[in-house]
Order: sequence, then C-alpha cells, then structure tokens
Amino acid sequence: MLNEQSFFNLLSDETRRRLLCLLLKDGELCVCELHYALDMAQPKISRHLAAMREAEVLAVRRDGTRIFYRLDTRLPLWAYRVLESLPEAGNHPAIIKQDLLRLRRMSNRPERMAA
Repeated sequence: MLNEQSFFNLLSDETRRRLLCLLLKDGELCVCELHYALDMAQPKISRHLAAMREAEVLAVRRDGTRIFYRLDTRLPLWAYRVLESLPEAGNHPAIIKQDLLRLRRMSNRPERMAA
C-alpha cells in the first residue's frame, strides 16, 4: 500500500520526478530508454527506479533481457493527480521537453511485445 509520506519523499528528488514524467507521458519505458533520455549513468537511473518500485509507485515487466517500467496501476487517484501536475511545475517544462526530445531521437528503441 502506497504511503503518502514515502510518495512525497520520492518526489523530492529531481531525477525521480523526471523519470516519472517520462513514464507518465510514454506509459512504459525500458531502463535503456530512460538512461538515454535523461543522459545519466545507468546505475543511477536503476537506483532511482528500484526505490520507486519498492515504494510501489512503479511496476516492472521483463521481456527477455530488458526490464520495462510503468506506473503501478494500483496507484491511488490522488497520486496520479500529483504526477500529472509535475511537468508544469517549476523548471520542469523545459527539462521534460528536452528529455522527451532525446527519447524521440533515440535510435534502436526496444520493441514492445504484448504484455
């Protein structure tokens, strides 16, 4: 069960907010896509994803050697509403726009198979 304090503690980190915005926009992304979009080291991205998975904010799907992340469908409505407001908050519009642009320009993005 999602704890409100844990949820807001997760949102205190800019990297996690950026990851959540991308997942909110695209639905499901592979670790390699998130690493490319944020232009950060893969271990750092994986550490943040693990923290959000443990807090039950993210769900995981494995497809061969790839791991895909998406928002957990069990998130309460209030949590979705908070996440939907993130891209417009502070300096986020420009940063998220850059992240999305990098993601769109990524060559060899993994194909999605039916979940």
